[in-house]
Amino acid sequence: MTTETLNGTVVLISGASSGMGRATAERLAAAGAKVALAARRVDKLEELADKLRADGHEALVVAADLTGAANAQGAVDKTIAEFGRLDTLINAAGVMLNGASEESPLEEWDRMVDINLRGLMYVTKAALPHLLEAADTSPRSVADVVNISSVAGRFAAPTVAIYNATKFAVTGATEAWRQEFTTRNLRFSVIEPGRTQTELFDQKANSDADFTAAFGEVEQLHAEDIADAIAYIVTNPRRVAVNEIVIRPTDQP
Repeated sequence: MTTETLNGTVVLISGASSGMGRATAERLAAAGAKVALAARRVDKLEELADKLRADGHEALVVAADLTGAANAQGAVDKTIAEFGRLDTLINAAGVMLNGASEESPLEEWDRMVDINLRGLMYVTKAALPHLLEAADTSPRSVADVVNISSVAGRFAAPTVAIYNATKFAVTGATEAWRQEFTTRNLRFSVIEPGRTQTELFDQKANSDADFTAAFGEVEQLHAEDIADAIAYIVTNPRRVAVNEIVIRPTDQP
């Protein structure tokens, strides 16, 4: 996308250090938005911010572990202090640590709940008043929250129980929030990707092999494909609310 349809708006992206979050930051910056980049890996954030600034965009590094409520509030506060407003929140941080339930450490289950669900909740809660204010004051007359769920938020599978639980929760919460805020020009949308080339499958040994065994070899989606979908959602005029997008590789059963 090269058309500058988000001029004057501010986007906060969790999980911006890699994958879908990084690709989305690049895409929305190209559309004219100022971007606040939130994640734990400061070196990755600084590298991305430098790249965006070199291309003439405004970028803010927000180094934070968003699984803590105070940290999430601090990330939102830093964004407001630097840019003065918040129009769009992209919750892209996530972790997938699947495996046989009898053998999986409880710590891995806790980590998925903390990152995939608690972090999303904490950032969304902190961002709400600013998003509602932006919806009232923006020339676009709308604000957006886009949550990245997964096809695992629609269909359960063996050895995926806790990841399923977190993604079902994200999908359900997004729809409930959509209904709650639909009359206040704050749109909530959920994207449920299938197999995508990201670091998600690098987070636990053999997870990629497990996927291949279950679904076979497929031509995977790219992170930029998900960024395209997000850009489509948040650049639509106020009258258009895209509630849910399921996006899979063509070859994925």
